[in-house]
Amino acid sequence: MSKINPQPPTDFTGIETTEPAKEAAGFTAVFSSMKHVFGAMPVRRGLKSLLHLNQKGGVDCPSCAWPDPDGERSKIAEYCENGAKAIAEEATTRKVTPVFFQKYSVAELSQKSDYWLGQQGRLTHPLIVKEGSHHYEKIAWNDAFQLIGNQLNKLDSPDEAIFYTSGRTSNEAAFLYQLFIRMYGTNNMPDCSNMCHESSGSALGETLGLGKGSVKLDDFEKAEVIMILGQNPGTNHPRMLSALEKAKRAGAKIISVNPLIEAGLLKFKHPQEMRDVVLGGEKLTDIYLQIRINGDLALLKAFNKILFEAEKRTGEVFDKDFLINQTENYENYIKSLESESLEQLSAECGIVLEEIRAAAELLIQHKKIIVCWAMGLTQHKNSVPTIREVVNLLLLKGSIGIEGGGTCPVRGHSNVQGDRTMGIYEKPPKVLLDNLQKVFGFEPPRKHGFDTVDAIKAMAEGKAKVFIGMGGNFLSATPDTEFTAKALQNCDLTVHVSTKLNRSHLIHGKTALILPTLGRTDLDMQASGEQFVSVEDSMGVVHSSKGVLKPVSEHLLSEPAIVAGIAKATLRNNIVDWDSLVANYDNIRALIEQSIAGFENYNVRVRQDGGFYLPNPPRERKFATDTQKAKFTINELESIKLKEGEYLMMTIRSHDQFNTTVYGLDDRYRGIYNERRIIMMNETDMQEADLEKYQIVNLHNNHGGIERVAEKFIVVPYNIPQKCVATYFPEANVLVPIDSYADISKTPTSKSVIITITKAP
Repeated sequence: MSKINPQPPTDFTGIETTEPAKEAAGFTAVFSSMKHVFGAMPVRRGLKSLLHLNQKGGVDCPSCAWPDPDGERSKIAEYCENGAKAIAEEATTRKVTPVFFQKYSVAELSQKSDYWLGQQGRLTHPLIVKEGSHHYEKIAWNDAFQLIGNQLNKLDSPDEAIFYTSGRTSNEAAFLYQLFIRMYGTNNMPDCSNMCHESSGSALGETLGLGKGSVKLDDFEKAEVIMILGQNPGTNHPRMLSALEKAKRAGAKIISVNPLIEAGLLKFKHPQEMRDVVLGGEKLTDIYLQIRINGDLALLKAFNKILFEAEKRTGEVFDKDFLINQTENYENYIKSLESESLEQLSAECGIVLEEIRAAAELLIQHKKIIVCWAMGLTQHKNSVPTIREVVNLLLLKGSIGIEGGGTCPVRGHSNVQGDRTMGIYEKPPKVLLDNLQKVFGFEPPRKHGFDTVDAIKAMAEGKAKVFIGMGGNFLSATPDTEFTAKALQNCDLTVHVSTKLNRSHLIHGKTALILPTLGRTDLDMQASGEQFVSVEDSMGVVHSSKGVLKPVSEHLLSEPAIVAGIAKATLRNNIVDWDSLVANYDNIRALIEQSIAGFENYNVRVRQDGGFYLPNPPRERKFATDTQKAKFTINELESIKLKEGEYLMMTIRSHDQFNTTVYGLDDRYRGIYNERRIIMMNETDMQEADLEKYQIVNLHNNHGGIERVAEKFIVVPYNIPQKCVATYFPEANVLVPIDSYADISKTPTSKSVIITITKAP
């Protein structure tokens, strides 16, 4: 019997490289979309899913959380290339039946690539691998629920169970899930927010009183300056390019800040715009600052110091009325700026001072400023201070709570923001717990639960013995792959609610269950008829999503039905009529309305075209901090010191990937094809390390005195700042230490990992 492998296999697939692309989208993206969709399902099924994708009353894209237009939407294609890939992945007619698991043992499957696993198709039956067995086999739904209930009730404390949530989970399922978990008696609810935008929520909640962005999609066309930091929208949020194109044509200037030159920030060729087809697309970025990894805080402090110097000269740069009446700690912040050296800040971020001043001049001249960011800002030790410095910049200019200005953290998974709104949070606010107590008549647990890092450690230490994942690919998404694998294998029971096979199913507890669920595209028929669910996008719009395709198996259950089944088998004193909630999701939404602010008249408003906006006080210049004012913060600069032979690594996504889902083996915009085990290096660094193009190397991390190794990576010369390198995740996640995370938010530092490189034998 072969060994179970927690990491993707090290086999190479035949690398090819070309020059990186200079523009994004165009007909190449259209061709790629069609190839993926119609390669996965019959033409009629593919067309039906695409024509309903992101339409009002249609299917919400299961990929990113970029918002849909409030007004008219394209009837041809209101989706992007990676949205089409996500639909191809979910709506495929390929099936993984119980016969498949008779053919392949768990160990054999663990030797397959993540891409191969995903390409096998949709799961069709609930499955179990029993202790001592090597193969998954069928299990009846009721037996699966009873097994979970029995195992949960055997624990010495509810805190010995971990309940994870993926950002794909709907509002309705997330609300039921957190309700069941709290009725069971714990707040152990790690979720994918812990690993992506937790730093954003921490920084924005502290400074502005709401851990969400403050802009609407329409603000992009009204903005004068848009700054994009640590984000690659061409791959990760491609529909954002349409908003940027409209902004440019309305006169906005765009500043891009990224260690890599990304095609989607250079130029966008809209395949549905005749002007783009004929003239060749729209140039997007006006000033591109190719920053060193983790140089963002130094750059932002430099911007703010230059703004202050201009204010001292002219008295016309800052919004003084706003500063005086609606902010606090301004004077202390300004004093801290006075002690900063622009020359030192320039050296820290790796951008020459003349380029910094040129970008700052745009900020000096304009007030309608939007700052966007993603995980390039959120996954460092100093992520929270960095995002607080973003807020400082916008406060100085009075650019929050105005048309065309504000904060824009761009969320990854399609309902990660909605899940948090529904109460999926290990540190629940008092108002939520009080409302649950009032509405349901039970005392929710008040003690904070485990976040993702703490959950992994608890499983590793034997303090947690049951893991239940509502969606996602926990093993591949989390840091320190070998450590996390041992933690999961230490559990008595692991359970995954999934649509497709992934690596987390193969690294399991003594007993493991896979519970197959409906996807976004699937028709959801319950006792009262056809159902829809709802989600919340990056800008706080709650809207419906309704499946249109016949499910590939009659044995699939919806996520609300799965939660209800577990709850009924577990809770000894059931005070909730779970069956009625599953029979008609309007009943779930009625409970959400009673429990969570902003959802008044939920069932009516969610049926409106485009849904409705949740309350957003910063959007109206109201700040729900303890002083009712926006807060300036002083953020100390702590640089990362590299020793001889060390490099700072960031993990990134390829263009054929969304989160841990690998759609293909090409990174088209970066010119890297048919391979994922690569490391992008500066050519000068390669020469100094005596490395050649396509050399095979091993990557090492020694954080905390623990040796972590990622074997067999191919060196690819690339335009990246010296001493900085880039790798794909999840392949390089093994190098991200479990004990290296952002201050305050505890987000793993996947974007700043110190490594050394050795030639492979």
